[in-house]
Amino acid sequence: MVNEANVKQAGAEKQLKEAQGKIDVLQAEVTALKTLVLTSTPSSPNRQLHPQLQSPGTRGAHKHIGHIRNKSASGAFPPSPGKPDPSVSNQPGAKEDREMDSILYAEFLMWKEKPSLDRSSAFVSRIYREDICPCLSFTRSELSQLVQSAVENNSLTIEPVAMSALPMVKASAVECGGPKKCALSGMSRLCRHRIKLGDKGSYYYISPSSRARITAVCNFFTYIRYIQQGLVRHDAEQMFWEVMRLRREMTVAKLGFYPTDQG
Repeated sequence: MVNEANVKQAGAEKQLKEAQGKIDVLQAEVTALKTLVLTSTPSSPNRQLHPQLQSPGTRGAHKHIGHIRNKSASGAFPPSPGKPDPSVSNQPGAKEDREMDSILYAEFLMWKEKPSLDRSSAFVSRIYREDICPCLSFTRSELSQLVQSAVENNSLTIEPVAMSALPMVKASAVECGGPKKCALSGMSRLCRHRIKLGDKGSYYYISPSSRARITAVCNFFTYIRYIQQGLVRHDAEQMFWEVMRLRREMTVAKLGFYPTDQG
């Protein structure tokens, strides 16, 4: 009886160790998945979730990407080595101070109770009025509206183009621009990227400045969607300051400043 009890105990201990090992593996997988999601923010995108941030050789040349993966946030425009970020003071040793605006913070807190993209909230309405609409206001007003709608619906695609590639579009060249003419501003600029709106077959060539403006708005939508989906684990004040930083990105881009992209 003693031997039988010992055998059963040894078997039970073995099963317990195996079960604990499986639990450890599952916990590690859950932790890894959480890290992938929670560490991918507009200011610090995770490259595994944002394949367009990888080198060209590691991804397809025409892989479709919705705007929430366009850098989503500042990672889509990494500052070039040796060149300062235009949104930061270039004074040697200068430090940036900040003071919270109580009205803006109150609007954010109210929105955060029931986060949505509905413009009826004071928070979203203000940002549309002061940042999003001005940032996406281009000379081609009709196309600007289509771009804004695509950004809102998360159906905008931005992709790099080879300078030797011919425009593969169904619309006229005047409407869609070309490698040397921005479809949004109408200005003669070297266009290294083009956009596609939803499932439409037309591509529109855009200048670096136009790309920066679109990307800045996409970055904002990316972050507030993260908040809406409960993926951001920061406290309210940290979220607020990240929103303010993204608002500044839109303002700076609208004024014509953008980091050069060597990619």
